[in-house]
Amino acid sequence: MPVSRPPRKSEHAESERLSDRDGTIVTPPAAPPPLAFAAVILANVALAFGPLLVRMADTGPVASAFWRITLAAPVLAIVAFLSPARPRMPGKGQAMLWSVLLISGIAFAGDLGTWHIGIRQTTMANATLFGNSATFIFPLYGFLVARAWPSRTQGIALLLAAVGAGLLMGRSYQVDPRHLVGDLLCVLAGLLYAVYFILMSRVRSLMPPVPALAWSTVASIVPLFVFATLLGERVWPEHWSALILLALGSQIIGQGLMIYALGLLSPLVVGLALLVQPMVATAIGWLVYGETLALPDLIGVAMVAVALVLVRRGSGKTPGKTVAKPADMDDERRI
Repeated sequence: MPVSRPPRKSEHAESERLSDRDGTIVTPPAAPPPLAFAAVILANVALAFGPLLVRMADTGPVASAFWRITLAAPVLAIVAFLSPARPRMPGKGQAMLWSVLLISGIAFAGDLGTWHIGIRQTTMANATLFGNSATFIFPLYGFLVARAWPSRTQGIALLLAAVGAGLLMGRSYQVDPRHLVGDLLCVLAGLLYAVYFILMSRVRSLMPPVPALAWSTVASIVPLFVFATLLGERVWPEHWSALILLALGSQIIGQGLMIYALGLLSPLVVGLALLVQPMVATAIGWLVYGETLALPDLIGVAMVAVALVLVRRGSGKTPGKTVAKPADMDDERRI
């Protein structure tokens, strides 16, 4: 039994690439609808409030991640089952697909767990910036898959990102050595986030995004509960408001709008929109916690911002251009 019906050609939001019969990949030209740009901006604004809500929760940091997932899972499941491409139980020959979904859920649980711990040990701006480092880790994955050296633009972008991140972590250590641990945890979260996206990109070749998000969300519940319990955190809250807002704002609205926009906007637009998160988080940290950025911090943020834009631009393809089929494309279809 198939997992879900194959996405129609009109569902470009559910498939970023189309394959023709001779084995080449065609990137169709499409003018993104205005709603897609509004969606990606709102997604990043919603996600930027995540660190504040984690700090406001009266549970442990990993426990707050557990409730973010657990409270959002029923809503996502209902939306997935009401959608035309409703998820189904795995059938014969689909064990690999469901194994990848399970591993992606565990990777997402590790991402949220380490990020939420890091949020409470560093500034709002650094937590948001390093937690989204997956946005420039993806090109490295592309280089390895395509077995091609980065272009000059991509190389400059990666160098800027490394120097900017090092400058931010160095400044964080000088201001308060305790921030360095939080920064490193957020960097680890960004790496796990990249693993999650890589795995989910393979799942999306066979499953539409909403059912895929619902299943991976469900797969994250048990690992986060075990993680929080082993750390001895307080799991059951006395006040639910921050946790409900975290589930609604970050997991349902933030991730939901991001998935909608990803298939409709160019990488450059998405890369620029991602910069909304650290900007909003910096404003929140300044207004709520009195966190300020010195000149070296601003330089580091600017370097990483430029790197994100450059690496997204360098990894993009010209609309309507036909390119050679990657060697691992068949493997994606067989998952």
